[in-house]
Amino acid sequence: MFYMTLILCFVCSILITPMIKKLAFRLGATDKPNNRKVHEKIMPRMGGLVIYISFMLGILIMNPDSQYHLAIILGSVIIVATGILDDIFELSAKVKLFNQIAAALVVVLWGGVQVNFINLPFGGVLEFGVLAVPITIIWIVGVTNAINLIDGLDGLAAGVSSIALISISGMAIVMGDVYVMTIGFILLVSTLGFLFYNFYPAKIFMGDTGALFLGYMIAVLSLLGFKNVAFISFIIPVIILGVPMTDTIFAIIRRLVKKAPLSAPDKSHLHHCFLDLGYTHKQTVLLIYAISAMFGLTAFIFSLTTMWGSLLILTIILLAIELIVESVGLVDKNYRPLLNMMRANKYAKNR
Repeated sequence: MFYMTLILCFVCSILITPMIKKLAFRLGATDKPNNRKVHEKIMPRMGGLVIYISFMLGILIMNPDSQYHLAIILGSVIIVATGILDDIFELSAKVKLFNQIAAALVVVLWGGVQVNFINLPFGGVLEFGVLAVPITIIWIVGVTNAINLIDGLDGLAAGVSSIALISISGMAIVMGDVYVMTIGFILLVSTLGFLFYNFYPAKIFMGDTGALFLGYMIAVLSLLGFKNVAFISFIIPVIILGVPMTDTIFAIIRRLVKKAPLSAPDKSHLHHCFLDLGYTHKQTVLLIYAISAMFGLTAFIFSLTTMWGSLLILTIILLAIELIVESVGLVDKNYRPLLNMMRANKYAKNR
């Protein structure tokens, strides 16, 4: 039953994409080229509706059981409605943020999905108390926007989200979490079916309908899988989401350095940087897929090692991220403290 449902969701996603494409043009949900975007012709968006319809079909068939289920689905309705309206009418950033917080509040306050505490590495428990609600909301809204920010190239957000879903669902199997595994795989195959039309050269964009929905679901699933666990374990979803979270964090740093508004769009995201380095559109997408897959694999290794091994892996990850950031110019072309230090040491040894 489970495998047949996955196949049905995948096929449904492929079959209804052309219909949603026609609907997007009819409703005016299109993306026009400008100096910040890489496509050169008007493209239909709202393709995330394909993912949502296929996903809901799987949910109705499987009817997964969890105390959080109704709240998660209701929150997804708010998110998808926001995405559809934004793809058609282009909502303001404040309205989108308000609706994202509303969806998060449904999951957190009504559904009861909260990170109440973490077990510290060297003993003891860190209770979040009254901060549990805002911390959980910040996580959901933050991850939702992180996926939205990387949706800048054909198939990029769908592919990176799929890799994250494979990692989260795989972890759920290891941890025996049937609900997260079921939801994760249904969402995965629904996304892969859409990716058939969304990969370069794309015939339709997922738009905010897809990016916000995928971000919201990945945020919630990662919370369900790793809430109220050891501090080291709580880092696992952060590693799984390494690419979108790194891009988002350094986008914020970049805007602070340049004294620009946090919501101001720019053309300096990770995919833009790879394009500037001379990689083609397709090469850039595949390269970021590979980086995402490495983060996912690292998360699995991280979960199986000892505490000291985890700290070593975490240190290596942070150094690798910093080197990538400096190499591609994710903050600024002149921001290269670690590379400059390495070059200075090499120069000193050669003297």
